[in-house]
Amino acid sequence: MAVDVVTFGCRLNTYESEVMKREADAAGLGTLADGAIIFNTCAVTSEAVRQARQAIRKARRDNPQARIIVTGCAAQTGADEFAAMDEVDLVLGNEEKLKSNSYRMLPDFGVNQFEKVRVNDIMEVRETASHMVDAIEGRARAFVQVQNGCDHRCTFCIIPYGRGNSRSVPMGGVVEQVKRLVGNGYNEVVLTGVDMTSYGPDLPGNLRLGKLVKTVLKEVPDLQRLRLSSIDSIEADDELMEALASDKRMMPHLHLSLQSGDNMILKRMKRRHLREDSIRFCEDVRKIRPDTVFGADIIAGFPTETDEMFQNSIRIVEECGLTHLHVFPFSPREGTPAARMPQLDRQTVKTRAARLRAAGEAAYRRHLQCLVGTTQNILVEREGLGRTEGFTLVAVDDGMPGQIIRRSINGHDGEKLLANDSSQPAA
Repeated sequence: MAVDVVTFGCRLNTYESEVMKREADAAGLGTLADGAIIFNTCAVTSEAVRQARQAIRKARRDNPQARIIVTGCAAQTGADEFAAMDEVDLVLGNEEKLKSNSYRMLPDFGVNQFEKVRVNDIMEVRETASHMVDAIEGRARAFVQVQNGCDHRCTFCIIPYGRGNSRSVPMGGVVEQVKRLVGNGYNEVVLTGVDMTSYGPDLPGNLRLGKLVKTVLKEVPDLQRLRLSSIDSIEADDELMEALASDKRMMPHLHLSLQSGDNMILKRMKRRHLREDSIRFCEDVRKIRPDTVFGADIIAGFPTETDEMFQNSIRIVEECGLTHLHVFPFSPREGTPAARMPQLDRQTVKTRAARLRAAGEAAYRRHLQCLVGTTQNILVEREGLGRTEGFTLVAVDDGMPGQIIRRSINGHDGEKLLANDSSQPAA
């Protein structure tokens, strides 16, 4: 039977799930008579953990005899909680999940001393290997891991304890992975990591993300589109800006880890930027690449946030010209400093999150309207839907997943652009 991998959370998890699937198959997990289900979890919010636990219980009800393995960030930071679930057969850490032998640690493979939890100290991990994958199942674009872990300790974030300290994939390994995926037909590749703009200092030559991006673009000339996942704008280096300005294959879409628009809250979050830094960065990028579209993560209802502080987050949506907003109602994570700060009541948090989402939705609709009458190069994601270079959703009439098509935009429905049916060669 096939190994089923259920993925929660970030793009890095999506990439790692492909590695896990390959390693689990190599270990023979697919030969088990009743099958196996692997949950690759996320720990970014308590809601993400709750959803994972709920999905595990449902999987056991639907598959009474299957082996259930839990891994990912929530398993790394809360191994005992998942081990205590009767539905779970094995808990693996974030390092273990990428190794074939880990999936043979079940009684089915004759393990002499079975241990339900196999989770090491992630802080002791010093390197991140380049795990080669041939494709990302069900995806029109491919993800390539360039970095893992985080050296920063934002007061709200549990992720460093799930991923460990920052470590970079050697540049040669990244380039070879991109070449491999492009050779297999992918027109768009997304570089991803936990704290991607911290790429490089741990490698020989004191590299930075901009150098990596320029090298990928140079060494893989057949790559049509290169995209970045979330970045920390305060760490964006000069070569990264040069690549954005000079190479049209670098997609004009940057998702920023802002978290708040208020300086006092940013200080209490232990962020390294001010609201003025974020506004200036967006202005600087638009000077060199006017078509750049910005997304951002913003937390609503952080402890001690006043109405005035929250209004600064509302205002930064317009001041930065944000379009694709990811809003997170503050969720206290046990073990983080923010969980010990004076908390806002949950209704206030929910109300502020709703208001922030409404501001983001209004900005997005304005963005859609601005694109009506333009012509866009669109990567088809699945039948009937694609994304522009600025990552805006488009309804399309044809095209195969992974194909880049060029269409005129004749309207929008408030959620996506509407393209006409006249085919044009992609620019």
